[in-house]
Amino acid sequence: MNSISNIWKHPRTSVAGLLIVVVSLTGVLSQHGITLGAAGGGTVVTLVSALATAILGLLARDPAGTSTSAGSPAKLGAWALLALVLQTAVTSGCSGASVAQNIVNWTPTLQSAVATVDSTAALLDPADTAIFAAATMGFDAASNVLVAQAKAYLANPSAGVLAELQVAVVTLQQQVNASLLQMARITNPNSRQHALNSISAVGTTVSAMLALVQSVSGKAAVARMAAQAPLKMATILPLIDADRSAQMLATHYGESMELARAQMEQAEQAQIEAGF
Repeated sequence: MNSISNIWKHPRTSVAGLLIVVVSLTGVLSQHGITLGAAGGGTVVTLVSALATAILGLLARDPAGTSTSAGSPAKLGAWALLALVLQTAVTSGCSGASVAQNIVNWTPTLQSAVATVDSTAALLDPADTAIFAAATMGFDAASNVLVAQAKAYLANPSAGVLAELQVAVVTLQQQVNASLLQMARITNPNSRQHALNSISAVGTTVSAMLALVQSVSGKAAVARMAAQAPLKMATILPLIDADRSAQMLATHYGESMELARAQMEQAEQAQIEAGF
């Protein structure tokens, strides 16, 4: 009876617990190849898992107070992060088509970020303009190739097109990493910050796209991609504003900053472990 009465006394906690169970069960079903049918570009299992995680995220964002009770936003936020981790096992089984669409969905953000880089030179100290221009001169061409390959993969998610997409995303990622390192040559602190902010926006977008490409690539392909990436992520992470990057993810996916930070950290760790 106490268990039943607690459900009514702590409805938010009860709903959060139920959602955690849903995400856990869908993870088990996905791992055993049970899809329960198709839903859009994915499966019913992945759709249910995503919806459960999204609802849990909304519960965590509900400004219901700052108490430390079992149903407090702080604890619900922690549970939302747990659901995100659990959902990783489910979403890793998403179809190539759904991932391809997700990659293409990032292309407008990439194009906007590159356009911002092109206009940033006007904000810099004249003495720093040449350094910045030289460091970013390849962004337009490399980003155009990546956008084209992303759309080609969406239209034809074959192994051959995926291989070209893998090369394109690593190429731009390496250009961004090299550019960030070059910004150390800019001595004017205001110029350096403007430069880092604009390049980091491109870097965050490319990292998100790289994570998606990585999710549909085999181990051998990921190892090959990492071997073509001598400038490692761990080297440039101290140059990137983590809050600005998380905000980009939160805006793109329409989620809380807490979930966006968890996604970003998880993706970064996965890429570092893979050798990027």
